[in-house]
Amino acid sequence: MTRPTLIEHIRTTERLHPGATGELSRILARLSLAGRMIAQRLLNAGFLGEHGETGIVNVQGERVQKLDELADATFVRVFESLGSVCAVASEERAKIHAFDDDESKAGKYCVLFDPLDGSGNIDINGSLGSIFSVHQRMDVERPVSEADFLQRGDAQVAAGYILYGPSTVFVYTAGDDGPVNGFTLDRSIGEFFLTHADIQMPAGGGAYSVNESNEGQWDEKTKELVASFRQGRAPVGKRAARYTGALVADFHRTLLQGGIFLYPGLVDRPRGKLRYLYEAAPLAKIAERAGGAASDGSRRTLELEPTELHERCPLFVGSRGDVEYAVESLR
Repeated sequence: MTRPTLIEHIRTTERLHPGATGELSRILARLSLAGRMIAQRLLNAGFLGEHGETGIVNVQGERVQKLDELADATFVRVFESLGSVCAVASEERAKIHAFDDDESKAGKYCVLFDPLDGSGNIDINGSLGSIFSVHQRMDVERPVSEADFLQRGDAQVAAGYILYGPSTVFVYTAGDDGPVNGFTLDRSIGEFFLTHADIQMPAGGGAYSVNESNEGQWDEKTKELVASFRQGRAPVGKRAARYTGALVADFHRTLLQGGIFLYPGLVDRPRGKLRYLYEAAPLAKIAERAGGAASDGSRRTLELEPTELHERCPLFVGSRGDVEYAVESLR
């Protein structure tokens, strides 16, 4: 049986929604284009001398890798000529990037992305990823501004990620009730094909994923929570520990195998490390659509209301039972 390509799948899904304009489909197609372009550059980065740092420190206070910069530029470039997108926001940029042509100024969509997640894995040939989110603009009658991006996670019209590993995988959900589907890149012809239809996150299995080197900076409830997973005392059952240092890779494993990913707040950084708009919200959207859950430890992630472009939040995401147990333990 011939598998549908990503573009065929997007078009088929669009036809099921009367009144669809095709704009969101074109945005998803451009996101897949960015993923293919970045995947190819990652394959050849060692030969092209694109490993290592640029010498720049980004808005997050992190040292920028050459491939961080390249991935960011790639996402911006694929949307420059798409009039339905008025502006983009990137984890690598301090401010939004608005497009100046007249067609884009009238565009009703905003796209946000973490262009290259897990860049600490670049020089060791480890897993990497990109995360994306799409919002409708608040008001097309006024110039686009940062306020158009500061929306709750449950307002996202599409969310997804691209995993660059032994194979390149594109996972997304879109619309009011769209399922989560995964597509694998056939590098020989440069097409994504459907390989994971209507993904449902398993319950009662999987691993727990957390950076346990931070234990000395956790509060006592967080220490006890992680210890209960490690020692098999959690009611959801024993969990093996798995942590790659790349959020997309750890989340992808959790999505397919169940379990939980945790990035709790720290004593001196109670809002943690992960960015709400670029990381937590889009992955929470996927988790919930796949039957899982996501929380900041007290509130549902998708209900949080960001006030800053680079706002951070703790994240507990995975199988619903695991997340509910984590939230109850932290009360």
